[in-house]
Amino acid sequence: MADTKHAVSPAHSGTLSLALDFGPLLVFFLGYKFLGMIVGTGAFMAAIVVAVIVSKWKLGKVSPMLWLSAALVLFFGGLTIYFHDQSFIQIKPTIIYSFFALMLFGGLLRGKPLLKYLLQAAYDGLSETGWRKLSRNWAIFFVAMAIANEVMRRTMSFDSWLAVKVWGVTIVSVVFAAANIPMLMRHGLNLGDKLDSDEIGGTSPPQG
Repeated sequence: MADTKHAVSPAHSGTLSLALDFGPLLVFFLGYKFLGMIVGTGAFMAAIVVAVIVSKWKLGKVSPMLWLSAALVLFFGGLTIYFHDQSFIQIKPTIIYSFFALMLFGGLLRGKPLLKYLLQAAYDGLSETGWRKLSRNWAIFFVAMAIANEVMRRTMSFDSWLAVKVWGVTIVSVVFAAANIPMLMRHGLNLGDKLDSDEIGGTSPPQG
């Protein structure tokens, strides 16, 4: 019998990874719209736990970003429900983005582009310079996303913030990832080899 960890094709794996990242946030969006903040937050917390379980079961692993997102969703979701204060769930993305920016910048200062250790199989042939530039670019992107989230949560209604969080952040992340491809190709990335979309998806900002 084939190993179930390898039973998922790269294409299906990438689709599943996207669903695990985006699904819980979509559950929150729909729950909030139709059932209110408290029920929506509870559904969000349940959905992120399911995402972790499914990721471990179907992909054989849970990405660091999904672990962190799940921990913060449960923590800040619990505070949101207890205090009936939506600001807790709004500040969570700022913490996630800031954490990954600090991790990436810290790695670069130590001469270790951390994305290389997370995504090496997906970016076969990429040079050390390419890894440094990719880590730098995503670190800057995460800083920009943290700042943008703080501006949005302070200046927009919750409904508008949530709509941008669900749809806008996803689109911007995909566009940014695609914009890095030409630079990666100049530094050795071979698109002729397998490019695991599940691993690439791990470089986009956590959707929780």
